[in-house]
Amino acid sequence: MVCKNVEDVRKIIRDRNVSFIQFWFVDVLGILKSFTVTPSELEEGLVEGMGFDGSSIQGFARIEESDMIAKPDPTTFQFLPWRGTERPVGRMFCDILNPDGSPYEGDPRYVLKRMLKRAAESGYTYFVGPEPEYFYFVSNEAPRIIDQGGYFDTRPLDKGSDLRRDTIFALQDMGIQIEYSHHEVAPSQHEIDMRYDEALKMADKLVTLRMVVKEVARQHGYYATFMPKPILGENGSGLHCHQSLFRGKRNAFYDARDKYHLSEVGKYYIAGIMKHAREITAVLNQWVNSYKRLVPGFEAPVYIAWARRNRSTLVRVPMYKPGKEKATRIEFRSPDPACNPYLAFAVMLAAGLKGIEMKYPLAEPIEEDIYEFSAEKRRKKKIHELPGNLYEAISLVEKSALVREALGEHIFNKFVENKKIEWDRYRVHVSEYEIKKYLPIM
Repeated sequence: MVCKNVEDVRKIIRDRNVSFIQFWFVDVLGILKSFTVTPSELEEGLVEGMGFDGSSIQGFARIEESDMIAKPDPTTFQFLPWRGTERPVGRMFCDILNPDGSPYEGDPRYVLKRMLKRAAESGYTYFVGPEPEYFYFVSNEAPRIIDQGGYFDTRPLDKGSDLRRDTIFALQDMGIQIEYSHHEVAPSQHEIDMRYDEALKMADKLVTLRMVVKEVARQHGYYATFMPKPILGENGSGLHCHQSLFRGKRNAFYDARDKYHLSEVGKYYIAGIMKHAREITAVLNQWVNSYKRLVPGFEAPVYIAWARRNRSTLVRVPMYKPGKEKATRIEFRSPDPACNPYLAFAVMLAAGLKGIEMKYPLAEPIEEDIYEFSAEKRRKKKIHELPGNLYEAISLVEKSALVREALGEHIFNKFVENKKIEWDRYRVHVSEYEIKKYLPIM
């Protein structure tokens, strides 16, 4: 089902006897928010948008400027499969506006739109193909796994295959094309990969996927989580992001004459991502728990380098296949699936465009396992590390002119403020580890 404009939405609501329409948007942290309207009230919403209290949304307005407008994007209309086909329920993603109809600078969707406009002014369209990983647990009270499967395992070890199947059916019903699904490395860990798309559409799709994964798990009596590192001693969940820039129908990253089949634009983009990797990490890995995943030994990238086959690097360039020029891309491996995709895509694009603009030089790839390097060898090869915790990441992002410009002053300040509060609360927490370690000996 494809809706191109407001009239398409009106028609399908009449023809299908729609009962309710949900308006979706996210807060500054990427948490999905929604409210529901009836068809009788939808006309006003389609034309003018629907008002709501922005002061109650994380990172939005102050109480004295709380009036916000949610204006639905008719091209995002889809039915929610789990609500049935008789008197179905639809949903649309919204742009958040000020009362005068101007874009609200605290809207994460607007942040990404603004960055995509900058790319378009240089002739580029930005495509993203994320690979979200997640866990199924018995409940949300403790990380009790539902299977002992490993990478690519199938039944009987993989007990999540039915959940993935039903999730994929639901996503397909919502117009989201799926490429792969499989059991991941850790027990009870899974992955569903969507076919790449333009960045704004993909951000909407990723928010939708997180919702659908959780809803299908709930219907099966389980709990799904995108928490980056829920189980001690097991791999965490990543969001490897495949990225490319196109000029019209031509992949701007491809060059048949280059030994890596990478154009100068592609190399500059990688160099930009790597140069600014440390300062954008707080946006890509925004939780205290994110940094429990970003440690050596669990397939998560820690060291800032690039390669073609080596998965110990931050950036990987998948090997070129003859006749597949459009598939030339980079894979950025540090983001996790609990990020705000609108902000994450925006800062990655900003870093890549900066590399193109400034023509940053790209070092040679490193195809050796960097985890095996000594500190001295890493230093000689000028391989730097990502931040080791949220505090370090906040300190870096707070000084970043690139991130401030990409996010805009409002979201930048709200984001930094929120993350400082989170770190302070974590810093004063007395953990079970400390009680078990220190109480018997002190």
